[in-house]
Amino acid sequence: MNEFKLPDLGEGMHEAEIRRWLIQAGDTIKLDQPMVEVETDKAVVEIPAPVAGKVASILVPAGKVAQLGETLITFETASATPAVQASASNLVSAAFPVKAAANGGTATRSRVLAAPAVRKRAFELGIDLEQVPASHPSGRVTMEDVESYARQTSSPALASALSQTTHVNGIAQNLQKAQVPSLPAAVEATALEERQPLTGLRKRIAERMEHSWRTIPHAVAFDEADGTELAALRLALKPVAEQRGVRLTYMPLLVKLLIPVLKEFPIFNASLDEEKREIIYKRVYHIGIAADAPEGLLVPVLRNADKLTVIEIAKQLEHLVEGAQKRTLTVSEVAGSTFTLNNIGSFGGSSGVPIINYPESAILAIGRLQEKAVVRSGALVARTMIPLTLSFDHRLIDGAQAGKFLARFKELLEHPQRLLLDMV
Repeated sequence: MNEFKLPDLGEGMHEAEIRRWLIQAGDTIKLDQPMVEVETDKAVVEIPAPVAGKVASILVPAGKVAQLGETLITFETASATPAVQASASNLVSAAFPVKAAANGGTATRSRVLAAPAVRKRAFELGIDLEQVPASHPSGRVTMEDVESYARQTSSPALASALSQTTHVNGIAQNLQKAQVPSLPAAVEATALEERQPLTGLRKRIAERMEHSWRTIPHAVAFDEADGTELAALRLALKPVAEQRGVRLTYMPLLVKLLIPVLKEFPIFNASLDEEKREIIYKRVYHIGIAADAPEGLLVPVLRNADKLTVIEIAKQLEHLVEGAQKRTLTVSEVAGSTFTLNNIGSFGGSSGVPIINYPESAILAIGRLQEKAVVRSGALVARTMIPLTLSFDHRLIDGAQAGKFLARFKELLEHPQRLLLDMV
């Protein structure tokens, strides 16, 4: 009897919810056959079977939360010492770009390093991963490696069908990941209320919000900027972007205007080490972008935003938002942000007070652009105004700093062409 335990998922995650079992007790399974979907607050990952054999028992049912090192499932295999947990470590280290550790067991030989989706694809094509040459410097077998190997070794008919199968499988995986957990049994007709368990992504959002609110003393600063020139700039650039196949929203421009302000006020791109009581100033600019997903709010990360052009930012944002909606983002795409930008205007909100994305020191919310009557030189004129709300960690940032931060951002937002003066 062999056990498979929940491996170390990295990024400080010590638990995961069992989203869906793809096998049942008594089933005979093959190596790398899709076995279970697990969900953390970062991503949904499908884990394939680490061994071939018979499923003896499933110990953590769907909908329950498993802790690090907890046994999820047991197998009956012909081998006396299978590398079950060592294989699990390889699975996780490929799926999550962070360090993963085995939870016990000794491997008789090292297992091919490949992400769960790659293992599933190889399983579908009947390919032995040990025979596939790895193109990645780390020795990890990629999806492209598997399909290239299949084309070289399969019949012409199968090779020509690979692209179509890949497309169909991608659609099927996205549909599976978009499924919402089933609701509890219907309440009695006479009941005046209905209760549902707090599970999945919604549960993890609640836990993160509670932790942020309890830990960080929030303070808030408000302002309003004239976005007339920003709207005109976007209108002028939009056709050019469309010619390059990119849909230009306000977000890429806002990100580009935000970077020099973060560099001028580095405390807003910092965090507090609560144990050592040290301020950690980040020298990278990974901007979290709040995105609305079917199951709740996600914050995909635009990495190294200071090194990207407006067009590159727009392209990456399209990928991140789509991935957030389909729950297909990797851990690296939803972790490690240094500052978060929340465009609540895209959700239809005119203004709001955001909660800081722990452990960051601040979060900026951008409200909906609205045409208003404002006074200019003693006369009423119509201008496109943008509400700004800055929530900040009052342990690190004072109101005066927050006011200066907003004033500088407001200056660039109202005169975006001035950014050209500082461009390298």
